[in-house]
Amino acid sequence: MNAPQTINQLFFQAVDRYARKRAALRHKVGGSWLDVPHDELARRVRHVALGLRELGIGPGDRVAILSHNRPDWAIADYGCLTARCADVPIYPTLTASQVGYILKDSGARAVIVEDPDQYAKVAKERGELPDLEHVITIAGSVQGPGVRTFQQLQELGAGAETKYPDYRREAEGAAQDELATLIYTSGTTGPPKGVMLTHHNFASNVVASLKVLSVGPDDSCLSLLPLSHSFERTAGHYVMLHAGVLINYAESVDMVPANLLEVQPTVVLSVPRLFEKIYARVLENATAGGALKRRIFFWARRNAEAWADLRLAGKPIPNTLAVKKALADRLVFGKLRARTGGRIRFFVSGGAPLSPEIARFFYAAGLPILEGYGLTETTPVISVNTLDALKIGTVGRPIPGVDVRIADDGEILVRGPNVMKGYYNRPDATAEVIDPEGWLHTGDIGQLDADGFLKITDRKKDIIVTAGGKNIAPQPIENMVKTNKFVLNAVMIGDRRKFPSMLVVPNLDALRVWAGERNLQIDDPERFLRSPDVVAKVEREVMGNLRDLASYEMPKKIVLIEKDFTIEDGELTPTLKVKRRVVEEKYKDRIDRLYAE
Repeated sequence: MNAPQTINQLFFQAVDRYARKRAALRHKVGGSWLDVPHDELARRVRHVALGLRELGIGPGDRVAILSHNRPDWAIADYGCLTARCADVPIYPTLTASQVGYILKDSGARAVIVEDPDQYAKVAKERGELPDLEHVITIAGSVQGPGVRTFQQLQELGAGAETKYPDYRREAEGAAQDELATLIYTSGTTGPPKGVMLTHHNFASNVVASLKVLSVGPDDSCLSLLPLSHSFERTAGHYVMLHAGVLINYAESVDMVPANLLEVQPTVVLSVPRLFEKIYARVLENATAGGALKRRIFFWARRNAEAWADLRLAGKPIPNTLAVKKALADRLVFGKLRARTGGRIRFFVSGGAPLSPEIARFFYAAGLPILEGYGLTETTPVISVNTLDALKIGTVGRPIPGVDVRIADDGEILVRGPNVMKGYYNRPDATAEVIDPEGWLHTGDIGQLDADGFLKITDRKKDIIVTAGGKNIAPQPIENMVKTNKFVLNAVMIGDRRKFPSMLVVPNLDALRVWAGERNLQIDDPERFLRSPDVVAKVEREVMGNLRDLASYEMPKKIVLIEKDFTIEDGELTPTLKVKRRVVEEKYKDRIDRLYAE
């Protein structure tokens, strides 16, 4: 079977190959996990596609999807694509005005919404959306102009099957450069831009990724990142379906620990925040369990990481160390693997830099994290570590067919079949990032080592240049701090200032335990965090993690922030990346006072 050149070819090949072998999707309904077999998936996709065509929606039109991850999201996506229209995924965490902006900018003729809460966002902006004709609701009861249910859309398509005998042939006839989707960047600065991705952008990325990532019909994954994000869309949606992996949809982010135990996946894709939380919890449990438990944990970690270092370097493992590693597994790491379901072959991390300390710990624990790198504009995979070629601290080698080079100023440039068509209705913005030779300027700073592994230093626009002219890459420093159990989040500041400083969100639970042992007053969180003892404690913890930095990189002052950053408050993107400019503006008065002191 030839490699697919479009998403539609990818979809039909997967359905033909796996229809009688196993389910395609699984979700939890009423406390039980229910399967969606490949043939049922294909039937519902066909009915959605034909239903859209009956509404007059077809090639060249846009249909938005505003929903959390669920089988209906996948069905809506494939339905739009096989109807030869482009879909516009929208994060369900966005506000009404943000949703309205995307619907208006994309010119969407229809939007598929999850429930009344998401419909309310559309209804609020409806008067400003002249192109929007149809609203299709997946769940809940909604009344309004042009509103119908997802079920009614499928029934409309089912009743029209005889009118479209060439549905599959026409769907598979989609051109490689046909627009498949408009993904709006989360916009850490400025309004979001619609990234135009073609069928071949996706198909080429899926085929290339599967040449280096070994997954197949014996695997099961847990889908927990938003399908609106290009990482989950390509790697957790198209790659998994094409490889025959069973896709399980997590109930919610909060339910991920329970779902891991229920589903027992072999592969999980995530952003670093999940691994940071697991690591912090492991450290907290180890240090809160008494002296003996603490000694056992650190002995186990020390020996397991020594084993990992030799293993990653391709060196022989001494028999004594192998015995210690086996004992460490039995005493400590076996329990951690059990809490992730007991069957994980590997994790894949993307979307933001992963701390090397965390990557090394997970590898030592028998839970390797394959860190990769990509952008929405590259559909998204550029490079990824593999089980056979894993170098911690890097994002792996470029995948087949994707060229990477480093510009004179250190910026990473990318060229290949995965590079976007451009920004929707933004030719000037497109020309700013794609040069005449087809190289996409990523905005990231990095380097290629002698073995061809790519290392990301930082975002070009995030580099801090102090008043003294020193360049500081903040993300690696922030990652060092976030491995501390007393820290939830950290943001480095100091651009054009005399010295760098850091905003720190402390882990109040860990601090309360520490304070309770010292009989410190902890009834008022704000007053508690202003206590000199508490400030000094957090400063010691932060500085202890950063003791190996150059003096000019070391934050000279620290500001404690009472509340962690959230998507709802506009401080995080939907993929949990900190919006630095927003955070700095929000705490501007405190930052100014810090530097005035």
